[in-house]
Amino acid sequence: MKKKRLAKSASEFDRRFDAGEDVHDVVDLSKARITRPGRKARITLDIPEALVREIDDVRGRIGVDRGALIKVWLHERIAQEKAGESGRMLRAEQQMP
Repeated sequence: MKKKRLAKSASEFDRRFDAGEDVHDVVDLSKARITRPGRKARITLDIPEALVREIDDVRGRIGVDRGALIKVWLHERIAQEKAGESGRMLRAEQQMP
């Protein structure tokens, strides 16, 4: 059996995967790394029922569970804070009529 050529780029890999090709042989697994997130901490939030319903409306439209959606939103907000965008957002909200 002839060995398949490795994918040279992510776009080539995606194209081959989307075409239905078995991609196990086109990835160099010797360079693969397994990353694990840090330890998890459980938190409890008291949130108004109306806000929970709004979160559930969004989650229902995009098809994810509530916890996953909140984690993504928290991650995005932390990234914004690190990038210094929150100050601009807050000032823009304060200027709204």
